[in-house]
Amino acid sequence: MKTLANVINHPTFITDYDIFLFKEGNNYNLYNKLGSHITELNGARGTHFAVWAPNAEYVSVIGDFNAWNKQSHPLNVRWDESGIWDGFIPNLKENTLYKYNIVSKVNNYKVEKGDPFAFKWETPPKTASIVSGLEYEWNDAEWLKDREKRNSLDSPMSIYELHIGSWKRIPEEGNRPLNYRELAIELAQYLKETGFTHVEFMPVMEHPFYGSWGYQTTGYFAPTSRYGSPQDFMYLVDYLHQNDIGVILDWVPSHFPGDEFGLHFFDGTHLYEHEDKRKGYHPDWDSYIFNYGRNEVKSFLISSAQFWLDKYHIDSLRVDAVASMIYLDYSRNEGEWIPNDQGGNENTEAINLLRELNKSSYINYPGIQTIAEESTAWPMVSKPTDIGGLGFGMKWNMGWMNDTLQYFEKDPIHRKYHHNMLTFSMIYAFNENFVLSLSHDEVVYGKGSLLNKMPGDEWQKASNLRALYGYMFGHPGKKLLFMGGEFGQSSEWDHEKSLDWHELENPLNAGVKKWVSDINKFYKNEPALYEIDFSAEGFEWRNANDDESSIISFIRKSKTNSDVILVVCNFTPVVRDSCKIYLPSSGYWKECLNSDALIYGGSGVGNAGGVETIIDNNTEGQDYIDICLPPLGVLFFKYKPEMA
Repeated sequence: MKTLANVINHPTFITDYDIFLFKEGNNYNLYNKLGSHITELNGARGTHFAVWAPNAEYVSVIGDFNAWNKQSHPLNVRWDESGIWDGFIPNLKENTLYKYNIVSKVNNYKVEKGDPFAFKWETPPKTASIVSGLEYEWNDAEWLKDREKRNSLDSPMSIYELHIGSWKRIPEEGNRPLNYRELAIELAQYLKETGFTHVEFMPVMEHPFYGSWGYQTTGYFAPTSRYGSPQDFMYLVDYLHQNDIGVILDWVPSHFPGDEFGLHFFDGTHLYEHEDKRKGYHPDWDSYIFNYGRNEVKSFLISSAQFWLDKYHIDSLRVDAVASMIYLDYSRNEGEWIPNDQGGNENTEAINLLRELNKSSYINYPGIQTIAEESTAWPMVSKPTDIGGLGFGMKWNMGWMNDTLQYFEKDPIHRKYHHNMLTFSMIYAFNENFVLSLSHDEVVYGKGSLLNKMPGDEWQKASNLRALYGYMFGHPGKKLLFMGGEFGQSSEWDHEKSLDWHELENPLNAGVKKWVSDINKFYKNEPALYEIDFSAEGFEWRNANDDESSIISFIRKSKTNSDVILVVCNFTPVVRDSCKIYLPSSGYWKECLNSDALIYGGSGVGNAGGVETIIDNNTEGQDYIDICLPPLGVLFFKYKPEMA
């Protein structure tokens, strides 16, 4: 059966130089050449197809255009030993469904595969790729011009982590999620209201199993079609940029699922993954690990990362599960892994890939950031590659998260015995460029919501949560909070339903949201809270050792030292009528924020807007303030020399 003309060679679409870089592992724009592309040949419009399948005996394009006929449109294997099969099909238009029919040289294995480079896929559970262009008229030039400043390490970064399918749903329409364009309008307004600077989307790349939250990726070059088209997702990013909101994407190079239509066993061999399961299979996630040492796979992965920076104007990539990549024995028992050439457990191939990914991304896309989710003490994750680092811009601070949540889960009467959980993070706080993350991982699988981790009655839970956020925003490091946490959702996250927005009718939940909004806005306006996040020069303990009272206090400073913020935390429900804090500057200290204020649902204990320092004649001229600490409260004071 022939519904169209035969497949035609298009010798100029993929050049010899493209192939040279691909085989060398340095072609980071493969998405411009592999996959399906609407183009012209000899004046005729059509689609060029190219797929890497070096162990195939036969490859053809099948789809709705030829009634899925496996014989009518065969591709030609290139002469250059690249293993790429390609060809041009005239008159084949956008939105055509297709797959690759592959017959392997090995055991006559036959399979129908989606396109690894497809820009668009059918909505799951359907699995065909779709011919799609990426034309879109962007309107975010102003954002991109200033992005380097907004994304820099000395700028404020308060990140709202979000799962698109469960942020907000429409009950009147079968409880469907918002689509990309609907989300753009509502999310931009909400983020401006609550004061976040960036949004981090859990993986939007196409994935067959919704319950994987996107972390089992099959479409490394396509936003999931569950919520719209590629252009619809571009609109979402564009609209957020126009509203001064940065966009971070989760990206998953650590593993991929074994669905037959996907990357696994692609051409009848373990093409993308290691053949030996001790290196190529991930037991925790029942998924497959990329062969990071294969040059063509390296080109594929780095091309995927830079595709989102290029075509979708993404500002930052958060790289998932870095620890599982860099350790050969990650989550494996003895005998279940293979040491490297030096006998160690470091995955040198993955390390080299990450370094090249980071180095090339920062060179090619100035102003972006890469962020590692790395849960171990691997050194210099966020240090430059030329001094031996992995080259990430930042790293999630998993140690701070674990210690802090363990501390806050304890009844306040016992917190004095665990005071070091609050202070220990400052021993290593400047070893890396840290993001303080309270992510989705902390509110799933029976862990409960952040609110319900807090001890006490309803009022104390809300007060503890406000105190947690106050401490977090005072502590050095960029900030990340998962959706629902900003208003103290009481139930843990469920990806099958919307957030519990109705809880905002409760004054305590509304108070938590008001506190987060106000602290976000204060944070963005105070250089002392963000300019020196990654150096000890910007931090100074005032009192780290009052374990008996569960009180800590510290100072944050700006680059010029012209802005000084004092943070004081009382993590017991007892009002402290008199708390002396010695300070480096005499004069007036304005109480700018109080988590116990009535507008947040607190008891209203405070310091009447500020305090004057008191001269202590028993010291060498150092002055102090004597303040009242509210129960389960965090106070932010700013030094105001002009009011002295």
